[in-house]
This record gives sequence, C-alpha cells and structure tokens, in this order.
Amino acid sequence: MKKILGCIRKADRDFSLIEDGDKIAVGVSGGKDSMALLYALHLYQKFAPVKFELVGITLKLGFPGMDFNPVVEFCEKHGIEYHLVDTEVYEILKLNGTPDGKIPCSLCSKFKKAILIKKGTELGCNKISMAHHADDAVETLVMNTIYNGFLSTFKPKMYLDRTDVTFIRPLVYCYEDDIIAAANRHVPIVPSTCPMDKHTSREDVKQLLKKLYAEFPMAKQNMLNALSNGDRVSLFNDFNDKE
Repeated sequence: MKKILGCIRKADRDFSLIEDGDKIAVGVSGGKDSMALLYALHLYQKFAPVKFELVGITLKLGFPGMDFNPVVEFCEKHGIEYHLVDTEVYEILKLNGTPDGKIPCSLCSKFKKAILIKKGTELGCNKISMAHHADDAVETLVMNTIYNGFLSTFKPKMYLDRTDVTFIRPLVYCYEDDIIAAANRHVPIVPSTCPMDKHTSREDVKQLLKKLYAEFPMAKQNMLNALSNGDRVSLFNDFNDKE
C-alpha cells in the first residue's frame, strides 16, 4: 500500500487533485481498484498536506449475486462513511441490449456517472473520485486511436460546470499489478457478475498491450510518460513547411 500512497501523493502534487476542505465521494464498485482507492485515500487523510472528508458510494446496479456486506463491514471497521444506493441500471440496460444479448457498456457508464454525481452532491461532496489507473489511461489512449481515430485519454482532474462537481483520478500513476498486490493484502473484493466482464473492447486492448510489453518492456513506462509529454506531440495538423 505504500507504493499506492506514493503514487497518489505524486498525482495530487502534479495535478492539485485534493484541496483543503474537500468532501470527496469515492465510487466503490467493490472491485480491487475502487477498494484499494477507498482505503488508500482513507490512509492519505492522515498525512495529506490538507484536510478533506471521504465518503464511499456503491451503486447497486442490479447484477445478480453481488454481496456488498464485506465492504460495509470494512468501512465500519475503519470508520469510513459509506452508502449503498439502489438502482435499476441493469434492468434498463437489458432493455437496450444488442440482438446478440450484449449490454451497452457506454450507456452503463453514463448512468453510473449521473447517479454517482447526484448522490455525491446530495451528501455535500464537491469532488468525485474514480479508480481509473495508469493502465486504464494507456488503454483509453489506444482504444481512441484504434476505434475513433484520435489521440485522447481521460484527464486526472476534470471540472463539470453543469453539475459544479470535479472528477479526480488519484490512481493515474498506479499500475494495475501494484493495485492487485495491495488489494489482495488489505481490502475485501466483491467479484463482478456483470455479463460483459472480460468481454469488452477494453479487454482486447489490455491483452494487446500485454503482448507489446512482453516484447518491449520499456514501452510500459514510456506509454504512460507519453501522456504527460503534450509539448512534444507532432501531428499532421502541426505541419509547417519551414523547418
């Protein structure tokens, strides 16, 4: 967990993620990433340069067989404010499924984001913290390049003026392998029963990158470094015939 905390502190310093007086809602799916984030931010409260409040929020999407009692007990043990929110997201997704039975991940993401913002603001939170990590950031870059034809990934910090809420991603410098190691030692994990789990375009890109890293190990850190080297981007629209 020390490595995770070090990465969070660096991200906080680089992107000014957490400010004095913030009340931060953490979206907790019960998976390794969000549980590690929740616990790490709880620990970070003890030595962060500013004072902030923390709230864990789990959206019960309606996927069958998911038991969040271990998360409830974990939060009670550590004195973390925690809320379970009932939703009908899965029922709505099934109504909007594809002919072959797949549910739309993008629609699910929009629903989750909207409900999380609504609950967070009801609880007086001014920031929403998501558990996207370094590997997610690189995968998003590659997905946008392959499927959409542009170079883009999510931002570590993003203000949404329509809702007056700021999204932060404190794990952007943390690699998934380190999160797995920390989560296995320190937090309970609720396995996802989403029928699309491990059957997405993101999973395909994840496996593609694993093959790339196996052949070119330096690529893993360099791909992450590239996301901060915006001043060194050179594309066709920067064309200048006066070199």
